[in-house]
Amino acid sequence: MPSRAFLADTFALVTFFTATGALSERFVVGMSWGEAALSRAIGAPLMVLTARPYGVWRDWVLGRFASARSLSRLLWDSLALLLFQVPIYVAIIAVGGACGSALLAGAAGTALIMMACGRPFGLWLETVRSWMGVPAKGGMTPMSLGS
Repeated sequence: MPSRAFLADTFALVTFFTATGALSERFVVGMSWGEAALSRAIGAPLMVLTARPYGVWRDWVLGRFASARSLSRLLWDSLALLLFQVPIYVAIIAVGGACGSALLAGAAGTALIMMACGRPFGLWLETVRSWMGVPAKGGMTPMSLGS
């Protein structure tokens, strides 16, 4: 049975990035709602695979570098998301055939989105964890599998 931390982190990531991704794909990329839905459905398994590792990573980054001040938490939440997600995205588009300037443009665009979404997603993650009774820091250290 999956841990509450796994379930909370997965629910938070899938709901947040399904909504924000679909809106971005529809209004920024120009995809139809059907195309955005298909894109989100294709991405869902990857979100499930990366949600808990990201939650553990985020807890470690914030615990190690962020102070209690809101500006510090905004910065480190954003950097944690950027440093975790951009390499994954770059790998995905590289496997999909992007190279050179397209790869750089994809990385830069995703970096901007991750910086903007870092703190809002962090707050959503903390809210979902609270609802599900997961300790404030996720109860984890890097490389642990969970309780």
